[in-house]
Amino acid sequence: MDVTITADALADALAGPTPPVLLDVRWSLAEPDGRPAYRTGHVPGAVFVDLETELARRDHEPSDGRHPLPEEAAFTAAMRRWGIRAGDAVVAYDDLGNQSAARAWWLLRHAGVADVRLLDGGLGAWRSAGLPLEAGEVQPTLGDATARYGHLPVLDIDGAERMPRSGVLLDARAAARYRGEVEPVDPVAGHIPGAASAPTAGNLDADDRFLPADVLRNRYAALGVADGRPVAAYCGSGVTAAHAVAALAIAGVDAALYPGSWSQWANTPGRPIETGGA
Repeated sequence: MDVTITADALADALAGPTPPVLLDVRWSLAEPDGRPAYRTGHVPGAVFVDLETELARRDHEPSDGRHPLPEEAAFTAAMRRWGIRAGDAVVAYDDLGNQSAARAWWLLRHAGVADVRLLDGGLGAWRSAGLPLEAGEVQPTLGDATARYGHLPVLDIDGAERMPRSGVLLDARAAARYRGEVEPVDPVAGHIPGAASAPTAGNLDADDRFLPADVLRNRYAALGVADGRPVAAYCGSGVTAAHAVAALAIAGVDAALYPGSWSQWANTPGRPIETGGA
């Protein structure tokens, strides 16, 4: 199953007899509420997705991490609000190289939606192709899809600690956060011992499109990813780590996600911490 779709191919699909459901997942640490930007202009027909409340569990403790996975029932309700019906194709995008939209891609795949893609290059690619935008809000007809988790591999905190002993654990945060030089959000700086630094931005070209599959394979091979070795990714709170999982899927590698990520690790007493490195 393809991970991405081009802007031109999406425009053709939207004009076809069975258009995909479109999800606008604009979010960042600096601007967590993407709805105002969405209202200003989005791909026609796209529904806004609130990462903080729809792609994460609302009620949680610091030891759960900042964006723990939503419960199945809550995600089912969200999918239906977005208008997703059983068997629908779905396309998600943002305006940040899909670094937030990948969370929706991953959750939908994990929940059993078979055909989910990311708009390669995000909203910028749509604009660059000269395609139209739509303002305001989209209120879709209620869908009937049901989330059934378990279709993608997931690590808990103990599994993340064990992963470097038998496989590769990738840290998708910026290198300075990995090294422990800065930590803008979580209470402790550093990384999980044995993890390799693999910043998410390294998956993208200058136009915020995913690098070709062979380039991504070479990138991750240099970090120890090889046939037969288990692979997992984490980040600050399980958002951009999903982008690493998507990039690895493009490269032909199945990888697990550690949703709790550094925000859970740093809030759990007794967990070892490393600093420095690449």
